[in-house]
Amino acid sequence: MTDSPVLPPHIESTIGAIAELHRQHRRRATPSQLAVAQLTAMAGRPRFVGLVTVLFVLWIGLNGLLKLKGFAPPDPPPFTYLQAITGVAGVYITVLILITQRHENQLAEARDQLTLELAILNEQKAAKIIALMEEMRRDLPMLPDRPDPEAEQLAEPADPQAVMEALRTTTEDLQQAIVEDEEEGGEGEETRR
Repeated sequence: MTDSPVLPPHIESTIGAIAELHRQHRRRATPSQLAVAQLTAMAGRPRFVGLVTVLFVLWIGLNGLLKLKGFAPPDPPPFTYLQAITGVAGVYITVLILITQRHENQLAEARDQLTLELAILNEQKAAKIIALMEEMRRDLPMLPDRPDPEAEQLAEPADPQAVMEALRTTTEDLQQAIVEDEEEGGEGEETRR
C-alpha cells in the first residue's frame, strides 16, 4: 500500500495537463534530437569527467612510458594530438549542448506562453468576480451601498498591450537614467583627477 496523498481532482487534472505538455514536446522531437539529448546527458554526468580524466592519464602515461623505455612516443609533450582531440571534442560537446538547449527552450517557451495566457485569463476572472461582487453590493438592500473607487478600478480587466507598453516605457526610462548616472559619475571622476 502506498502512502501517496490523495489529490483533489482539479490538481490531478493540472498535473496531467503539465505531463501531457512534456509528452507532446518529447513526441515532437526528431530521432536526431533525442540522440543528441542522450549524448549531452551522458557528457553531463560526473562519470564522464572521470572517464575523460582516466583517458588523459592513460594517454600521457603511455607516452611517458614509451619514452622511458627508449621508444619514440606517438604524441610526445606538449601532446599535440591530445590537444587536437580535446579541441575537436570540445567543439562537438558545445554544439551538442547548444542543440539540446535549443530544443529545451522550445518547451520553456510553450510553458511561458501557457503561463502568460493563464495569468491574463485569471486577471480577467478576478476582474469579473469583483464586478459581480460590486453589483451584488449595490443590489442587495441589506448591504450598505457605498462608492468604492478602488473596487471599480479593479473590476476593469487590464489591457495586456497597455501594460506591456507601460513596462517597456518604464524600462527604457530606467535604462536611460542609469546611463545618465554613469555619465555623470564618469565626469565627476575626471574632474577630481
